Amino acid sequence: MDELFSKVPVKTAYFKLALPVVMGMITTMIYNLADTMFVAKTGRPDLVAGVTIGAPLFTFLLAVADIFGLGGSSVVSRLLGEQRHGLAKRVSSFCLYGSIITGIVLTGLLLLLEHPILHLLGAKPATYEQAAAFYRVLSFGAVFIIFSIVPQNLIRTEGLASQAMIATVAGTVLAIILDPIFLFVLRWGTAGVALANVIGYFFCDLLLIWMVTKKAHYVTLNVHQARIHKREIGEVIAIGIPGSITNFALTFGMALLNSSLAAYGASMVAAMGITQKIYGVVILVIVGFAFGAQPLIGFNYGAKQWQRLHEILRFDFLVEVTYAVIVGGLLIIFSRPVAALFMNQPVIVHAASYMLIATLVTTPLVGLILVYTTVFQSMGNARGAFIMSVSRQGIIYWVALEALKHSFGYNGIVWAQAASDVLTCVLGYWLYRVSLDWKDKLPRR
Repeated sequence: MDELFSKVPVKTAYFKLALPVVMGMITTMIYNLADTMFVAKTGRPDLVAGVTIGAPLFTFLLAVADIFGLGGSSVVSRLLGEQRHGLAKRVSSFCLYGSIITGIVLTGLLLLLEHPILHLLGAKPATYEQAAAFYRVLSFGAVFIIFSIVPQNLIRTEGLASQAMIATVAGTVLAIILDPIFLFVLRWGTAGVALANVIGYFFCDLLLIWMVTKKAHYVTLNVHQARIHKREIGEVIAIGIPGSITNFALTFGMALLNSSLAAYGASMVAAMGITQKIYGVVILVIVGFAFGAQPLIGFNYGAKQWQRLHEILRFDFLVEVTYAVIVGGLLIIFSRPVAALFMNQPVIVHAASYMLIATLVTTPLVGLILVYTTVFQSMGNARGAFIMSVSRQGIIYWVALEALKHSFGYNGIVWAQAASDVLTCVLGYWLYRVSLDWKDKLPRR
């Protein structure tokens, strides 16, 4: 493991760790696209809108998982860089069992608060039934969704990125197989879509448990190792909460967006749902590269290998921006025919293609934002991670949405994300320069 993280050439180590994460993200992306296409092919906008309205719950569950997944992997990767293997084991066990307990508690709370939460997410009388069916199944499966994220992140700190990818791909492929069966054969509507997701995550969990037991050296399911001191719990939470808030903010942003678009009809909500799925073609891969490199960044930061860390970050920035420019540009050019693949209704195609252009134009900046965020997480810089987490889809997005909505109406709503991306990137660059003073760390030439 130490050889990969500290001695293998940067490009080789980067792609060895990041590409499996990207492949897992691409598989998830394919499922998201297929899922949207399956629902859209029913020809029922209420089903598309129901899944779109219920989707923030899924994001919320991932946000909770990130407390233990991102927070735990950040701490463990630095501990491994510092050669503190025993403590790394205990932190990993705490995170695994903490996620299980949290998932069980959340199931009860989500079912109890179903009505007010769905209304907050933008459910209206015409869409409530389908949104509620999707919501209930995901609530029952909360523990399986939350748990799956944690061992995926933790075993990558040992260089087991390919094993994490295998589990993710297997679960996603199963969900893709089940989705049309539940939707078209059994006619279970949005509940069937949600159930396919939950079963896929459960299968992924089983594979990850096997891999932790058989492959991992420092990540453990030994419950007796789960006790750690308040300091380590604080470190996990200090980084995990900002990572979690990133997804909470995404949920918040999606809810704001859906509520704002609801005034323009179910077709506009459905168009944005299609847009968000296509947008994932770029964003999920960008996220894959960013978080795939996180264990490499954290290990070298913990080991104080400053020259290597600088090379890793420069290459990370280059990969993110290059990918975003190429793929984002192609999707902008072909926005209309791509949108038509999902629901070939003129009103929805026109709206979705316009929304795609507005959201994709700033994707290179999103790549930079994600690198800044993973750097702060890997360093244990809770303040920088927190500021970034509440910015792009949180405070800055809310301010941009409200200001542009009142000034430009529908057009302002559509372009609010692009405005937020620009402002957040500027903020991230400033925090990065303040947090890492390379003049003190790199040898002078």
